[in-house]
Amino acid sequence: MIEPSLAETSAFVAVLEQKSFSKAAKYLNLSPPRVSEMLRQLEERLGVRLVERTTRSVAPTVAGERLLARLRPVLDDYRAALDLMDDFRDKPAGVVRLTVAPPVAYLGLVANISRFLVAYPQISVEISADSSLTDIVAGRFDAGIRHAERLERDMIAVRVSDEVPVVTVAAPSYIARHGRPQTPHELARHDCIRIRFGSGALISWRLRLNRRVVDVPVEGRFIVNDDRMAMQAVLEGAGLLQMLRSSVETELAAKRLVTVLDDFQQPPLAGFFLYYPSRRQIRPALKVLVDFLRKRDKRS
Repeated sequence: MIEPSLAETSAFVAVLEQKSFSKAAKYLNLSPPRVSEMLRQLEERLGVRLVERTTRSVAPTVAGERLLARLRPVLDDYRAALDLMDDFRDKPAGVVRLTVAPPVAYLGLVANISRFLVAYPQISVEISADSSLTDIVAGRFDAGIRHAERLERDMIAVRVSDEVPVVTVAAPSYIARHGRPQTPHELARHDCIRIRFGSGALISWRLRLNRRVVDVPVEGRFIVNDDRMAMQAVLEGAGLLQMLRSSVETELAAKRLVTVLDDFQQPPLAGFFLYYPSRRQIRPALKVLVDFLRKRDKRS
């Protein structure tokens, strides 16, 4: 049997992790036909079918699932070994891939990353904004950025933002039609714009009642899975919205939105953290990005 090549096994892992030949091709910087050919060659060399293909999706066979589980740590070790060579460069180099919560992507992160790229011209950064809790190992991300409440215990976490105040807001046009709620109990008769995580769960509304922060049951006729759509909806007067204050600061200053229930607002959230697996040695390119973001946060 001709020994399978590293390129073929990498293509196999990418196809299953990306769940798509086209996405795998983009990730590997190859054409989809080339990725398909490498996977076919790997299956022929091993004499085993590894991937079930349909017109809409790909999925591993039992053999493919077992091979994938064994190859992931091997490829990670291979990548880490190559990254050690960065220690001998004048400056770190390579690609840093991040999965981030959408609010982070729109609230200063892009500006900070742009400054980072100027300071480190040999490093590239790829950001994927996703509200779901992405598996950074399976997705082959170097790190993620989420708020503290959504971090897993086996992660090393580095704070990259201050505490984050939360507010409940509405457009003046909504207040004119429906009135301003005076207590959390009155939310039951108001339209509350809801945001759904990628996992399918709705984001809870939390307010302070009798010195305790509690989940407040709310109803609403408009549910979205994107913060920008929620922002557009509240500006159009579709309902009340609970949102990070930094996301609505401009609209509040321009009086396009007003806050409600200020006396009942929950304490600020713990803030956002960059995280990566504790079992993974931090890459030089990621290390300088972490240090850069921490310094930027201290200055702001």
